Amino acid sequence: MLSELTKIVHGIVLDSPTPAKALAKEIGKPYSTLLREINPYDTGAKLGVETLLEIMKHTGNIKPLEYMARQLGYRLEPDAGGAEIHRPLLPLRMSAER
Repeated sequence: MLSELTKIVHGIVLDSPTPAKALAKEIGKPYSTLLREINPYDTGAKLGVETLLEIMKHTGNIKPLEYMARQLGYRLEPDAGGAEIHRPLLPLRMSAER
């Protein structure tokens, strides 16, 4: 069974305006390692949470975080007082949807 989260991350890396090779360099991973870790068909490699965070920071795409929040019954919304980060991600706060 393919992980939905892994498929989301795979799409983010491959569809990013930054080429995957350049993104790998930015986050400090060998290109081949990054591609293996995000490959939804490779069950032998796992994507670490620190790498996932770097991918979201460098691409500005928080779809994985939104997916995880939904799976736990939460939603994300912008937080006007949040800290600045590497790329233009909106600061967020999480609230329960219950």
